[in-house]
Amino acid sequence: MYKHYFDAWWPILLQPSPRSGGSWPKVTFLDAFAGPGRYETGEEGSPVFNLRGLLNHNHVDRMGLSRERVQLIFIEKDRATYEHLVKELYENFGPLDQLPVRVEVRCGEAGHDSERLLTELNAWGHPILGVFDSWGNVNTPLSVMARVAANPASEVIVTFGPNWFSRRKELNEDIVDGVFGGREYWTHVAAARDSEEMWRAWLDSYRAALQRVGFEYRLQFEVVPRTGQPLYLVYGTKHPRGVEVMKDAMWRVDKSDGMRFRDPRVRNAVALGQVSLFDDGEVIDPELLALVQQRLSQGPVSLEELGQWLLLETSQWRARDAKKAVQDLDGDGQVIIPAGRLTKASVVSLR
Repeated sequence: MYKHYFDAWWPILLQPSPRSGGSWPKVTFLDAFAGPGRYETGEEGSPVFNLRGLLNHNHVDRMGLSRERVQLIFIEKDRATYEHLVKELYENFGPLDQLPVRVEVRCGEAGHDSERLLTELNAWGHPILGVFDSWGNVNTPLSVMARVAANPASEVIVTFGPNWFSRRKELNEDIVDGVFGGREYWTHVAAARDSEEMWRAWLDSYRAALQRVGFEYRLQFEVVPRTGQPLYLVYGTKHPRGVEVMKDAMWRVDKSDGMRFRDPRVRNAVALGQVSLFDDGEVIDPELLALVQQRLSQGPVSLEELGQWLLLETSQWRARDAKKAVQDLDGDGQVIIPAGRLTKASVVSLR
């Protein structure tokens, strides 16, 4: 998913801005939990595939790359892992100071060093993509997310590892306060008993936190990779175009990899994965139908408004998925639609 997302993100950001008289913007990519660069399975880590994807991008000739305006920051806490990452980057790309973009690899801790490094490298005031993919203890303060949100065209991706919710009692409460913006924003969800309700409540709380600091659009979902271990992800952006890019990336994931996505608001739905449901005439994903029914239960809505709700408020569904879902529900006699052709302006309601 990340590979597809980054592939689309770079050319959108790396182009002259009409708002600034056609000048080229400075862009910063921050990978706060960089990892070793390559895993024991031989799979490339995000620093390697992201830098390779940028340097070999199909549109690289039109992206105006330079060390002054494009920078990638990789932070890794563990000293041995950091040294492995430095070695891996050198073996793949040669001396980093000779690349057409600036690459900074630092041994540090995401929660403590992210803001400092963004300041040191003059990232503030320009587009930033911050990836906080920890697969463990989320410890980056909400104040950092707020500073990222204050920058134009900036986005964050934050993940919670599979054991984070069950291990919450082991965590430093002061750190959790910083992550959520205050104790009053998370203590009420810590009381959840059921494991399903627990991770759902934590994601809702963090999604609300990103909204408070300025990310107008937030997606939250559970990712189940082929390993079977879930990853809980919250994505924040200030522009609907960012949402479209993220969802397009999700739908481009190779279904043979076994990657599946699930929306937290749907309980007991089977996560079928990103398959070509609408092109091949297959059965509609029950999650999509459940979400559309939930939205219609709040009152009648036009097909266009329903599509926008799917795009901006659900984890994986797109605006164009609304029509097929409504048609399927209509076939089962569950909705009321105006007579004649179903159009964007058609108002749909539950029976």
